[in-house]
Amino acid sequence: MPDDPHANQVRKPAAFVAIGIFLCFGAATASVAAIPLLWPGTSLDRLWTLNPKAYRELLPYGIAPGFLFLLLGAILGVASIGWFRRYLWGWRMAVTIVAIQILGDVVNCVRGDWLAGATGALIAGAALLYLLRPDIKDVST
Repeated sequence: MPDDPHANQVRKPAAFVAIGIFLCFGAATASVAAIPLLWPGTSLDRLWTLNPKAYRELLPYGIAPGFLFLLLGAILGVASIGWFRRYLWGWRMAVTIVAIQILGDVVNCVRGDWLAGATGALIAGAALLYLLRPDIKDVST
């Protein structure tokens, strides 16, 4: 009988692709959000219509937030590549990104934005618990 070339591969858990898509979506969103911050006062400002308050708060800092959003997009993009290729460093990056998100949500709670902060912390907390499952980590080793 011929050997099965896929016999040693670990089966992907159901949400594996969803986590990778989440990382890709974050990379695209952060990169697109950077454009109006780097070139304010253009028609591209409309990209921030979902969160105009944040846009107004970021504008006084000049183009620095735009570069930070581009950096975030690059980090998320690299994490998605590592995730989909099942590298251990991709799993580590995903865990770190979600843990930082939880920290940001806690900061939002401390600043008084209880609903968004608590909701975000619950969702990100559930994602972190999922990522920390042994069968999820095993996919990336």
